[in-house]
Amino acid sequence: MITALDTNVIIDVLEPDPKFGPASRAALRTCLREGSVVGCEVVWAEVMTAFGGNREEVVAALREIGISFLPMSERAAIHAAECWSRYRTRSRGKERIVADFLIGGHAAVQADRLLTRDRGFYRDYFKALKLVVP
Repeated sequence: MITALDTNVIIDVLEPDPKFGPASRAALRTCLREGSVVGCEVVWAEVMTAFGGNREEVVAALREIGISFLPMSERAAIHAAECWSRYRTRSRGKERIVADFLIGGHAAVQADRLLTRDRGFYRDYFKALKLVVP
């Protein structure tokens, strides 16, 4: 079982967030027991930005937790673009950043499920994607 990781969950774990941290840690532990947990370029970039500092330390922390880097495939990027296009035609004035669509496309094509706190968005635009919500 491959679980793709959304940035919000790993930030909950690394900060540690008092509100969301415990549930995110428990969900991450469960996903790690059931298989591998991966993050794409977007997750890596967002985590690096959130924690600034020493990139090697952040990568080492991710690896120590058990999170692997899995680059996005061309097919995943195309799927993300298709979902983004549907969003753009449906949304009237609301702007959702493309990064969320890239994370969703990566999970939908290259993983079995996505670990995220953002269930509403992913259910709306990635209907076939199985979600694990802490």
